[in-house]
Amino acid sequence: MATNATIRHVAREAGVSVATVSRVMNESRLVAEHTRLQVLDAAQRLAYVPHSGARSLITNRTSTIGVLLPDLYGEFFSEVIRGIDQTARDHGYHVLISSAHADHSDLDAILRSMRGRVDGLILMVPEVRVPAAIALLPEGFPLVLVNCSDESGRHDAVTVANYDGAFAMTRHLAARGHRRIAMITGTRRNLDATERLRGYRAALRDAGIAPDPALEVSGDFSEASGFAAATQLAHGPARPSAVFAANDAMAIGALSAFRAAGLQVPGDIAVAGFDDIPMARFVDPPLSSVHFDISALGASATARLLDVMSRPEDHAVSREILPTTLVVRRSCGA
Repeated sequence: MATNATIRHVAREAGVSVATVSRVMNESRLVAEHTRLQVLDAAQRLAYVPHSGARSLITNRTSTIGVLLPDLYGEFFSEVIRGIDQTARDHGYHVLISSAHADHSDLDAILRSMRGRVDGLILMVPEVRVPAAIALLPEGFPLVLVNCSDESGRHDAVTVANYDGAFAMTRHLAARGHRRIAMITGTRRNLDATERLRGYRAALRDAGIAPDPALEVSGDFSEASGFAAATQLAHGPARPSAVFAANDAMAIGALSAFRAAGLQVPGDIAVAGFDDIPMARFVDPPLSSVHFDISALGASATARLLDVMSRPEDHAVSREILPTTLVVRRSCGA
């Protein structure tokens, strides 16, 4: 078997021109079927692999999609990436992933570096103003938003039913007799965090409980911030009987903090989270959480982006909201 075969080797082996081989490799319809099969057979015999850079110059496509996430750490983002990668690979695409926080200059540099290297972009920057991010992209560039606020309504978007999930979990805790229900919130500019806080407050009012600002402690979605917030609640003047964290990572940090403070979960204090990451069922005690299919979040965004890329002229903008359900485990007394 030949090694390091070039397009010229394939052309000679198949008895056709280099241009014909190029058309076959780029899936042109201008090649007769018997010629196409002849070229593919020669390429297989020579173990020829088309040069992706040269192909992209000819087709103006890279067969790569870009993904911009707020972070790459933790099980949540691992699951999102898993859904994106599997769907992309199923359709013959590669994935280029980067992360950007709320810093606008950082976002600008990342998007500039992706230009010409990706055919479309999945954008998940819940702490960045979406118009500012979109302004950094070429006009009409294929784009799907994930958990972002977009008032223009011009882009496909996939979000989670954050308000509904937080409302349901808070209502569940209230139904179990809890009257002092604290919340460890996410960062204030984050869309997920604000919607979950809004659902928490609405459920308290619905249960006849006045929201207490002293029971709303800020976190940043990390385990460490959940530990710090729970430590504050454990040693405060009026300890809550239940704590709802805006994500599972903070809830897991809270479990550790309450254990360090000598409190029993759920005997002394109930704990619940949001996301239902795979680890949630394996901590001690197993964590009650608001469940949604995290992997499906990435898969759905990728499927929508591929659709936008395949028919940019007649694609109808659509928005999907992934539903949530409660998964009640021992951490809140189930």
